[in-house]
Amino acid sequence: MLNKILLIGRLTRDPEMKYLANGTPVVNFSVAVDRPFTNAQGNKETDFIDIVAWRKLAETVANHLTKGRLVAIEGRLQIRSYEAQDSSKRKVAEVVADSVQFLDFPKDQAGVPAGGIPEDTPDFPDDLPF
Repeated sequence: MLNKILLIGRLTRDPEMKYLANGTPVVNFSVAVDRPFTNAQGNKETDFIDIVAWRKLAETVANHLTKGRLVAIEGRLQIRSYEAQDSSKRKVAEVVADSVQFLDFPKDQAGVPAGGIPEDTPDFPDDLPF
């Protein structure tokens, strides 16, 4: 059996870091992922997917990511049930992240990627076939 999820999207909010009673770090955030097609009106639709990360990965995400950052997430889908305060039963679908790759650079206050373009970036000719 296989339960593998790969997502590329942008954080919809800053990550929320918490610690369990035993000190284990856990972070929750969500990403917006565009669907690969348009609807009847010609607009792209977006899914908002909840993500949870644990331990060292949780700390890394909480310390380095903010709303709007582009990330790639590899993990597994988890469905869990719980009883709400009003005694109703609820289900939650979320992705438990095994890895989170940062796909962009953080921006400074002016909206420019911090550090700009590295000086050692090679210049590529315009006639490359890709």
